[in-house]
Amino acid sequence: MKIKVCGLREATNLEQVAALNPDFIGFIFYDQSPRFVGEDLDADVVKALPRSIRKVGVFVNASPEYILRSVKKYDLQYVQLHGNEAPDYCRSLQNRGVNIIKAFRVDSTFNFSMLNNYKAYADLFLFDAKGDQPGGNGHTFDWNVLANYDNDKPFFISGGIGLDNLDQLDQLKGMKLYGVDVNSLVEVSPGVKDVAKVKELIDRLRPIEEEEEA
Repeated sequence: MKIKVCGLREATNLEQVAALNPDFIGFIFYDQSPRFVGEDLDADVVKALPRSIRKVGVFVNASPEYILRSVKKYDLQYVQLHGNEAPDYCRSLQNRGVNIIKAFRVDSTFNFSMLNNYKAYADLFLFDAKGDQPGGNGHTFDWNVLANYDNDKPFFISGGIGLDNLDQLDQLKGMKLYGVDVNSLVEVSPGVKDVAKVKELIDRLRPIEEEEEA
């Protein structure tokens, strides 16, 4: 199971989390988020991260030009689209060589059939809890609704995942759960991760991955 730690921006904290070797680290390029990178994100520090850690830029209804500039500046391997981006928008970025994670905010009324329009234009899906903000709301959705997902495309699960509910991921066994995305529940403050919590989370999830590969 892959582990994505999202919402970092401070150099020292970033280096501490990177030392734990998560699979993905996410940076939020949405100016309404309390974890917005703004001018705080040092491009040289980001580029110096180990190649084993894939760098993800999170955008919400941003212009393609802004996304492409950010991809180049920070050497991002993935772009996570967390707004209302249409399939054609995803396709246009994909045609420019961008790897796409398309995020969807899920609740009990979510229409999974609409995902068919996105499958060809996304490398991965991400299912997050619907809330006041596009992401980072700190609560889960009812994972039972994923029984309505056809399971063709591997996905991240996000929204309110922390040390207290990792065991509940067992209910998603048999699905194409690619990884978990953690953010607000492993923080000291917005944009600053609790390194001890991130380490414990990785230590608890990594043996699952090793057992599956054995």
